[in-house]
Amino acid sequence: MSNTKDSMRSPLKSVRGLGSAKEGVQHWWMQRVTAIALVPLALAMLVALLKLAGADHATVAAAFRNPLLAIVALLAVLAVFWHLRLGLQVVIEDYVHTEGTKVVALLAVTFAVFVVGGIAALSVLKLFFGA
Repeated sequence: MSNTKDSMRSPLKSVRGLGSAKEGVQHWWMQRVTAIALVPLALAMLVALLKLAGADHATVAAAFRNPLLAIVALLAVLAVFWHLRLGLQVVIEDYVHTEGTKVVALLAVTFAVFVVGGIAALSVLKLFFGA
């Protein structure tokens, strides 16, 4: 006689080894961590960018040579794009039901987030190093 836990699984899930979604909790926590991290980072970036509103390129570039501002900007870029990827993954997994389309969409989103996030991080680094 099998126990109650095993009787709740479909035979296919038992064969594949899929039980409870073990990575769902980690995903949920990472979304919360990035959301919480974005609060102070976004506020700091907002203050910095408001102070630089209307400034010319040389002034903005000089401001981003400050290591503190550059680090905050890089952390903001990382948190924004990581949070974006996590959120889009949930939307795709919840609303795209064709497995092939889901895989292609997840790959496309991941690629796009890494490309655009990489460009944003490179832009901050370029300002910091004065290139």
